[in-house]
This record gives sequence, C-alpha cells and structure tokens, in this order.
Amino acid sequence: MLLFRGPKREVEERLERYAETSAPEDDKAKKRSSPLADRLNEAIGERSFGSELATQLARADLKITAAEYMALLVIAMMGGAVLAFFIFRSILLAPLGAVAGFFVPRIYIGFAQGQRINKFNNQLGDTLNLMVNGLRAGYSVGQAMEAVAREMPPPISVEFERVTKEVQLGLTVEQALNNMLRRVTSDDLDMMVTAINVQREVGGNLGEILETISHTIRERVRIKGEIRSLTAQGMMTGYVISGVPVGLFILIFMINSPYASRMFEFPCGVAMLVCSVILIVSGFFVMMKIVQIEV
Repeated sequence: MLLFRGPKREVEERLERYAETSAPEDDKAKKRSSPLADRLNEAIGERSFGSELATQLARADLKITAAEYMALLVIAMMGGAVLAFFIFRSILLAPLGAVAGFFVPRIYIGFAQGQRINKFNNQLGDTLNLMVNGLRAGYSVGQAMEAVAREMPPPISVEFERVTKEVQLGLTVEQALNNMLRRVTSDDLDMMVTAINVQREVGGNLGEILETISHTIRERVRIKGEIRSLTAQGMMTGYVISGVPVGLFILIFMINSPYASRMFEFPCGVAMLVCSVILIVSGFFVMMKIVQIEV
C-alpha cells in the first residue's frame, strides 16, 4: 500500500496552488510517488474499465486511484480466503471467501454512493433556495455557487466548491456543471443543471425557475420519506428472511462442522446448496423490487 501513496504529479501540484486544495507544509511532508504506481495508474486509466472505475470512485468520494482500488481488491480477496479457511477449517470454502472478498469493496462503493447521493438530494432544496436568494440580491450564478460552497455542509458544498474552482481554472460554467452531474447521478441535479444551461442560452428569470425546481424537489423528498417509512417493514422482512437461512447454516457449521460439511461431500448436497442460494437471492430481489417505488 505504501507504493501507491505519495504526492501528485508536478502539474497537479501547480494546479492545486490555484485551487487551494492542499497546504505547502502538507506537500513537503509527502513522499515521492513510485514509478510502479504511476505506470499502473496509466495502464489502468487507458482501459475502458479504468475510466469507469475512476468515475465510480469519484461518485463515492473515495480519494484513491484505480490502481489503489485494484490493490485493495486483491488484498480483500486474499483476506477473505484466509478468514474463511480459519473460521470453517476447510480448504474447500477458501475460494468462497475469496469471492466474498471480491464483492465486499464493490458493495461498500455502492453503499457509499447511495449514502452520498441521498445526502446530496436532501440538501439540494435548501441549496436552490440559497441560490435564489443570492440571485435576487444581485449575485451572479458563479457568486451564488460560491455562497453555496461556503454556507452549505458536505457533500453538496464540496461539489459546488469543485465547480467554482474548475470555472476559475478556465472551464465554462456548463462544462463544470456537467462534470458535477457526472460525479453525482441525481435526477434533481440534472433538472437544475438543465435549467441553468437553458437560461444561459435563451435568457429568462433564473431565480423564478430555480424556485419552482426547489419546490418540486422538496415535495419529492417529502414523498420519498413517507414511502420509506411505509415500506420499512417490507424491506426489513426481506433482510431477515434472506439472512436467517445463511446465518443458521453458518451457526450449524461452526457448532458441528462434520455434520454440516457432508453437504459438500455429495453432489446432491452441493446441488441443494446451489438451488437454495439461487432461491434466496431471487426472493430477496423480488421483495426489494416490490417495496421499491419510484417517485
């Protein structure tokens, strides 16, 4: 892991002086990046999955590169295999632990993305109100976004701060907003960005448009909260029903491993386990689909 930690390249450091993203004393404390890490980052970045992976990491607000994520993925797979071997005392379950270790970082990234997008959407209504008040007070769009970056809490302040810094570095407002929209996949944000871009092209009262969008977003957040409270029991039922068979099998395996391990000794037992996993996963996704209501 130490091979992948280090300062950014010279061009990025010079840009950070203008963007004020790092202090000089922090840069002096960092060590030089290794050539191996740079080559790995360039090799992965040239692939299509590398750019997609970088986008996913940016959406989750994880300050790691694609190469660092691949290294963590390998470590997680090795750790899962070792952990499964020591818990179940069976070499046959070590590959299952490696598979679990492969999916754990992906699940964490998806969870972090969901949490961040939910916080962003919940803050977007207040953000639009702040922008509307700034526009009515005589601010420009850029000054209104700077006020959002100063006054609002993360994660929305972080995203608007990136937008203002990108504009200061030479990008247009449209390009900076599209970059933010790529990092935050939100329908409400897409509506706001579209309104700002259309207003900059054809004109109009941007404050009134954003006020209408803010009211729509607030009502949507309220309705989503009500739906979430009404479907909480169904979601919890899906988690419990799907988790009980798995937890019970693990408990039996830990208490009496020779008894439970006979499921892996015969083809019929393996087929039963495979069918059980397929049915449990299918039932879980069906229940989640039933309680998932789009607003």
